[in-house]
Amino acid sequence: MEIGTDENPQHWHEEIGDDVGNRLNWLRAGVLGANDGIVSTAGIVMGVAGATAERSPVFVAGIAGLVAGALSMGAGEYVSVNAQRDSEQAMLAMEAQELQKMPETEQRELAKMYERKGLSRETAKQVAQELTDHDALAAHADIEFGIDPDNLTNAWHAAFASMVAFTTGALLPLLVITLSPLSIRVWATVVTVAIALAVAGFVQAKLGFSPRGRAVVRNVAGGLLAMVVTYAVGSLVGAHL
Repeated sequence: MEIGTDENPQHWHEEIGDDVGNRLNWLRAGVLGANDGIVSTAGIVMGVAGATAERSPVFVAGIAGLVAGALSMGAGEYVSVNAQRDSEQAMLAMEAQELQKMPETEQRELAKMYERKGLSRETAKQVAQELTDHDALAAHADIEFGIDPDNLTNAWHAAFASMVAFTTGALLPLLVITLSPLSIRVWATVVTVAIALAVAGFVQAKLGFSPRGRAVVRNVAGGLLAMVVTYAVGSLVGAHL
Protein backbone atom coordinates (compact mmCIF):
# COMPACT_ATOMS: atom_id res chain seq x y z
CA MET A 1 0.00 0.00 0.00
CA GLU A 2 1.35 3.40 -0.95
CA ILE A 3 1.91 5.96 1.80
CA GLY A 4 -0.43 8.87 1.36
CA THR A 5 -3.55 6.93 0.43
CA ASP A 6 -6.67 7.48 2.48
CA GLU A 7 -6.65 3.84 3.59
CA ASN A 8 -3.22 4.14 5.17
CA PRO A 9 -3.38 4.78 8.95
CA GLN A 10 0.08 6.35 8.82
CA HIS A 11 -1.22 9.03 6.45
CA TRP A 12 -4.04 9.84 8.91
CA HIS A 13 -1.61 10.25 11.81
CA GLU A 14 0.69 12.41 9.71
CA GLU A 15 -2.20 14.73 8.86
CA ILE A 16 -3.07 15.06 12.54
CA GLY A 17 0.55 15.74 13.43
CA ASP A 18 0.98 18.41 10.76
CA ASP A 19 -2.18 20.26 11.75
CA VAL A 20 -2.31 19.72 15.51
CA GLY A 21 -0.52 22.95 16.45
CA ASN A 22 -2.91 25.17 14.54
CA ARG A 23 -5.95 23.21 15.62
CA LEU A 24 -5.03 23.37 19.29
CA ASN A 25 -4.32 27.10 19.07
CA TRP A 26 -7.68 27.90 17.50
CA LEU A 27 -9.39 25.42 19.80
CA ARG A 28 -7.92 27.10 22.86
CA ALA A 29 -8.80 30.61 21.74
CA GLY A 30 -12.22 29.76 20.33
CA VAL A 31 -13.62 27.31 22.87
CA LEU A 32 -12.25 29.07 25.92
CA GLY A 33 -13.52 32.39 24.57
CA ALA A 34 -17.01 31.00 23.98
CA ASN A 35 -17.10 29.29 27.36
CA ASP A 36 -15.99 32.43 29.15
CA GLY A 37 -18.54 34.49 27.23
CA ILE A 38 -21.39 32.15 28.13
CA VAL A 39 -20.48 31.64 31.78
CA SER A 40 -19.37 35.14 32.71
CA THR A 41 -22.27 36.91 31.00
CA ALA A 42 -24.77 34.37 32.33
CA GLY A 43 -23.36 34.98 35.80
CA ILE A 44 -23.72 38.75 35.44
CA VAL A 45 -27.28 38.77 34.11
CA MET A 46 -28.40 36.11 36.58
CA GLY A 47 -26.95 38.10 39.44
CA VAL A 48 -28.75 41.26 38.37
CA ALA A 49 -31.94 39.31 37.66
CA GLY A 50 -31.80 38.02 41.21
CA ALA A 51 -31.68 41.58 42.50
CA THR A 52 -34.37 43.16 40.29
CA ALA A 53 -37.29 42.15 38.09
CA GLU A 54 -36.71 45.04 35.67
CA ARG A 55 -35.26 44.31 32.23
CA SER A 56 -33.15 47.43 31.70
CA PRO A 57 -30.60 46.85 34.48
CA VAL A 58 -30.15 43.25 33.35
CA PHE A 59 -29.61 44.27 29.74
CA VAL A 60 -27.22 47.12 30.57
CA ALA A 61 -25.17 44.92 32.91
CA GLY A 62 -25.04 42.18 30.28
CA ILE A 63 -23.90 44.54 27.53
CA ALA A 64 -21.22 46.03 29.81
CA GLY A 65 -20.01 42.55 30.72
CA LEU A 66 -19.97 41.47 27.07
CA VAL A 67 -17.92 44.45 25.88
CA ALA A 68 -15.50 44.37 28.82
CA GLY A 69 -15.06 40.61 28.56
CA ALA A 70 -14.50 40.60 24.81
CA LEU A 71 -11.89 43.34 25.03
CA SER A 72 -10.20 41.65 27.98
CA MET A 73 -10.08 38.29 26.19
CA GLY A 74 -8.71 39.83 23.01
CA ALA A 75 -6.06 41.89 24.79
CA GLY A 76 -5.02 38.99 27.01
CA GLU A 77 -4.73 36.62 24.08
CA TYR A 78 -2.77 39.18 22.06
CA VAL A 79 -0.26 39.77 24.87
CA SER A 80 0.09 36.07 25.63
CA VAL A 81 0.61 34.97 22.02
CA ASN A 82 2.99 37.85 21.33
CA ALA A 83 5.11 36.79 24.28
CA GLN A 84 5.17 33.24 22.91
CA ARG A 85 6.04 34.48 19.43
CA ASP A 86 8.88 36.68 20.76
CA SER A 87 10.30 33.66 22.57
CA GLU A 88 10.05 31.52 19.43
CA GLN A 89 11.76 34.15 17.30
CA ALA A 90 14.55 34.52 19.85
CA MET A 91 15.19 30.77 19.83
CA LEU A 92 15.18 30.70 16.04
CA ALA A 93 17.65 33.59 15.88
CA MET A 94 19.95 31.85 18.33
CA GLU A 95 19.78 28.60 16.37
CA ALA A 96 20.45 30.43 13.09
CA GLN A 97 23.61 31.95 14.57
CA GLU A 98 24.83 28.56 15.74
CA LEU A 99 24.19 27.05 12.32
CA GLN A 100 26.17 29.84 10.70
CA LYS A 101 29.12 29.61 13.08
CA MET A 102 29.42 25.83 13.42
CA PRO A 103 27.33 24.01 10.80
CA GLU A 104 29.17 20.70 11.10
CA THR A 105 28.78 20.58 14.87
CA GLU A 106 25.07 21.36 14.54
CA GLN A 107 24.62 18.63 11.95
CA ARG A 108 26.29 16.08 14.24
CA GLU A 109 24.02 17.26 17.05
CA LEU A 110 20.99 16.79 14.79
CA ALA A 111 22.10 13.26 13.92
CA LYS A 112 22.52 12.39 17.61
CA MET A 113 19.00 13.64 18.35
CA TYR A 114 17.54 11.36 15.71
CA GLU A 115 19.69 8.53 16.97
CA ARG A 116 18.25 9.03 20.45
CA LYS A 117 14.79 8.81 18.92
CA GLY A 118 15.57 5.27 17.78
CA LEU A 119 17.24 5.54 14.37
CA SER A 120 20.44 3.66 13.69
CA ARG A 121 23.60 5.76 13.59
CA GLU A 122 23.96 5.54 9.84
CA THR A 123 20.30 6.30 9.20
CA ALA A 124 20.39 9.22 11.65
CA LYS A 125 23.43 10.67 9.85
CA GLN A 126 21.72 10.32 6.49
CA VAL A 127 18.51 11.93 7.77
CA ALA A 128 20.46 14.80 9.35
CA GLN A 129 22.37 15.35 6.12
CA GLU A 130 19.27 15.41 3.94
CA LEU A 131 17.33 17.67 6.31
CA THR A 132 20.29 20.04 6.61
CA ASP A 133 20.61 20.25 2.84
CA HIS A 134 16.89 20.98 2.55
CA ASP A 135 16.41 23.47 5.44
CA ALA A 136 18.81 23.28 8.35
CA LEU A 137 17.03 25.86 10.51
CA ALA A 138 13.64 24.21 10.08
CA ALA A 139 15.08 20.80 10.93
CA HIS A 140 16.71 22.01 14.16
CA ALA A 141 13.72 24.16 15.17
CA ASP A 142 11.39 21.21 14.78
CA ILE A 143 13.33 18.62 16.74
CA GLU A 144 14.73 20.96 19.41
CA PHE A 145 11.86 23.38 20.03
CA GLY A 146 8.85 21.95 18.22
CA ILE A 147 8.63 25.15 16.14
CA ASP A 148 7.84 25.62 12.46
CA PRO A 149 9.68 28.82 11.37
CA ASP A 150 7.19 29.32 8.54
CA ASN A 151 4.12 28.93 10.75
CA LEU A 152 4.60 30.93 13.93
CA THR A 153 1.56 31.72 16.04
CA ASN A 154 -0.28 34.86 14.89
CA ALA A 155 -1.24 37.09 17.81
CA TRP A 156 -3.85 39.05 15.87
CA HIS A 157 -5.60 35.90 14.70
CA ALA A 158 -5.72 34.50 18.22
CA ALA A 159 -6.95 37.80 19.68
CA PHE A 160 -9.66 38.17 17.05
CA ALA A 161 -10.78 34.56 17.53
CA SER A 162 -11.06 35.10 21.30
CA MET A 163 -13.07 38.30 20.91
CA VAL A 164 -15.49 36.82 18.37
CA ALA A 165 -15.92 33.60 20.36
CA PHE A 166 -16.49 35.48 23.62
CA THR A 167 -19.04 37.80 22.01
CA THR A 168 -20.88 34.92 20.38
CA GLY A 169 -21.07 33.04 23.64
CA ALA A 170 -22.06 36.11 25.65
CA LEU A 171 -24.93 37.04 23.35
CA LEU A 172 -26.76 33.80 24.10
CA PRO A 173 -27.59 34.27 27.79
CA LEU A 174 -28.00 38.03 27.31
CA LEU A 175 -30.65 37.65 24.60
CA VAL A 176 -32.46 34.79 26.33
CA ILE A 177 -32.84 36.53 29.69
CA THR A 178 -33.74 39.85 28.05
CA LEU A 179 -36.34 38.52 25.60
CA SER A 180 -37.92 35.78 27.72
CA PRO A 181 -41.09 36.47 29.77
CA LEU A 182 -40.30 37.54 33.33
CA SER A 183 -41.96 34.47 34.79
CA ILE A 184 -39.62 32.03 33.05
CA ARG A 185 -36.53 34.10 32.20
CA VAL A 186 -34.36 32.58 34.91
CA TRP A 187 -35.16 28.98 34.05
CA ALA A 188 -35.02 29.70 30.32
CA THR A 189 -31.51 31.11 30.77
CA VAL A 190 -30.37 28.18 32.92
CA VAL A 191 -31.59 25.60 30.40
CA THR A 192 -30.22 27.47 27.39
CA VAL A 193 -26.82 28.00 28.98
CA ALA A 194 -26.61 24.36 30.08
CA ILE A 195 -27.33 23.19 26.52
CA ALA A 196 -24.82 25.65 25.04
CA LEU A 197 -22.09 24.58 27.45
CA ALA A 198 -22.81 20.92 26.73
CA VAL A 199 -22.41 21.57 23.00
CA ALA A 200 -19.21 23.56 23.59
CA GLY A 201 -17.78 20.79 25.73
CA PHE A 202 -18.67 18.17 23.14
CA VAL A 203 -17.05 20.16 20.32
CA GLN A 204 -13.96 20.81 22.40
CA ALA A 205 -13.55 17.12 23.19
CA LYS A 206 -14.20 16.03 19.62
CA LEU A 207 -11.68 18.43 18.09
CA GLY A 208 -9.14 17.68 20.81
CA PHE A 209 -9.59 13.86 20.64
CA SER A 210 -10.40 13.72 24.38
CA PRO A 211 -13.24 12.03 26.34
CA ARG A 212 -16.48 13.81 25.46
CA GLY A 213 -18.57 12.95 28.50
CA ARG A 214 -16.04 14.39 30.92
CA ALA A 215 -15.75 17.65 28.97
CA VAL A 216 -19.54 18.06 28.79
CA VAL A 217 -20.06 17.42 32.51
CA ARG A 218 -17.22 19.76 33.45
CA ASN A 219 -18.54 22.59 31.29
CA VAL A 220 -22.14 22.28 32.37
CA ALA A 221 -21.37 21.85 36.08
CA GLY A 222 -19.08 24.89 36.14
CA GLY A 223 -21.62 27.08 34.36
CA LEU A 224 -24.53 26.01 36.56
CA LEU A 225 -22.50 26.60 39.70
CA ALA A 226 -21.59 30.11 38.55
CA MET A 227 -25.22 30.96 37.80
CA VAL A 228 -26.52 29.58 41.10
CA VAL A 229 -23.95 31.50 43.13
CA THR A 230 -24.43 34.81 41.31
CA TYR A 231 -28.22 34.56 41.42
CA ALA A 232 -28.11 33.85 45.14
CA VAL A 233 -25.78 36.81 45.72
CA GLY A 234 -27.99 39.06 43.60
CA SER A 235 -31.12 37.98 45.48
CA LEU A 236 -29.43 38.57 48.84
CA VAL A 237 -28.12 42.00 47.89
CA GLY A 238 -31.37 43.01 46.19
CA ALA A 239 -33.37 42.14 49.28
CA HIS A 240 -31.32 44.57 51.39
CA LEU A 241 -31.37 47.53 48.97
